Parts: sequence; structure tokens; C-alpha cells
Amino acid sequence: MKHFMAMLKKNENEHPPPTKLLDLAGQLCQGLQSSSPSLEKLVGAMMGCKNKGYFLTNIHVVRACVSVHIHNGRHDAACRLLEYSKAEEKEELVQLWHEIHYWRIMEKHQTDFLTLLQKFRCRKRNPPPISLCPEGLKTRNYSKEVRQHLRRFAVEVTANPNKKQREELARGMNLQPTQVYNWFANYRRRQKS
Repeated sequence: MKHFMAMLKKNENEHPPPTKLLDLAGQLCQGLQSSSPSLEKLVGAMMGCKNKGYFLTNIHVVRACVSVHIHNGRHDAACRLLEYSKAEEKEELVQLWHEIHYWRIMEKHQTDFLTLLQKFRCRKRNPPPISLCPEGLKTRNYSKEVRQHLRRFAVEVTANPNKKQREELARGMNLQPTQVYNWFANYRRRQKS
């Protein structure tokens, strides 16, 4: 830690900072426990320097910063940090985004865990920003063409296709047979109600 602090002070005006310094920051963040005073000191030093944007390219540094912010109840600061992070591990950043919001809800309701439904609702209410998933959120909905084709088959042929029909439909629309089976089960359920 002392070695890192000395290197940080020595290289505070270098743009970009040496790769060795960035790697050491990631290793330290990975090794320290999330609520330790040493981690808070380390994060404070990195976020207080002119080169903080370079440190935010390392996923371990980003995770440590988010952890410190959550531990101190600064959820908005953690979200802003994620929005401007340049780390390439986008899926992990999205997961951190969701965890921040889970913590916020757990603190609000004074509980230690959330049910799957609460987590689902939390993710729906707090979608990650475009900067974290530029290609958009992955959705489980099928395209309009696929839905129309399945609906047409249900109306014109049968709403309860056998295994062979499901496999043919799945092959024709690049889906798994299980997906086709579930779509028809949901379709029948919707028709009853």
C-alpha cells in the first residue's frame, strides 16, 4: 500500500499514468476487503488524483469504489461512477448497477435480502444507462415477426402443437423447442383469461 501511494504521488502529473501503477491499483483493490479502512484510503487517493479516469478502466478499481460508496450510503455517487467508468467488462458493470439499487432498497426497507420478485421489479424500475449497455438491454421478448408467425400457427393450425410441430417451428424461427413450448403454454393461459 505504501509503495502504491508513493508511486501515485510520484506520477500524479503523468498522462496516462504508468501501466504498472494501474495494475498495482487493481491488485490492491482485489486483495482488500470491501469495508476495510485501507480500501477507503486507497479509493480516496485514487479518486482524489487528476488521473482518476484512468483508474476507472480497471474493473477491480471500479468494484472497490462502488463498494466504498455503498458502504458509506452514497448510492448516487456509486451510480455516477459506473456511468463514467471506462472498464470493458460491461456485463459486470450492469450487475454492479443492479446491486447498488438492491442495496438502496434493502436499506430503505431495513432488510438483509430481497426476493427474486423484488429484484426483478428493482431492475425494471432502474434500468442501466446507455453508457453501460450501448446495444440496449437484452430483452426476452420475441420479434414482431416471430410473434405473428406463432400466433398465426395457434389460430390456423393448433394452440397445442405436438413435439414434432414445436421442433419444426423452433428450427424455422431460430428458437429452442422449449421456448416454443413455453410460448404456446403462455398463449393458452392468456386465451383462458
